[in-house]
Amino acid sequence: MTMTIHVDIVSAEREIFSGLAEMVFAPAELGEVGISPRHAPLITRLRPGEVRVKVKDNENYPFYVSGGMLEVQPHLVTILADTAIRAKDIDEAAALEAKTRAEEALADKSGKIDYATAQAQLAQAVMQLRTLERLRKRGG
Repeated sequence: MTMTIHVDIVSAEREIFSGLAEMVFAPAELGEVGISPRHAPLITRLRPGEVRVKVKDNENYPFYVSGGMLEVQPHLVTILADTAIRAKDIDEAAALEAKTRAEEALADKSGKIDYATAQAQLAQAVMQLRTLERLRKRGG
């Protein structure tokens, strides 16, 4: 029997996923991490990107997270995200629009915008689109 670890993915609005997994991949602050059952305890920040929960050999559940925290215990992985969306539920049109708005804001040289906010919005939109693209490539 394959060993599993319990995974909880929670956003500010609601619980997105709760269940057993063979492996979890997440965009940690210093690079992507892979977490398997009995992983050493770990707490780290998450960057915007894709979280993949491997449930079975060929069954993966992809999610987009806008950042947040990852806590790993030997039998539990908890992801607390500001925003978490199942990859299949990403609104591509809204992400493209947000990307365009952020790029336009960054191109504005009048000094009337908050560049850090615009850069964060651009990064989030790009990562949503990348997550959606990966889902399509995997045939999801």
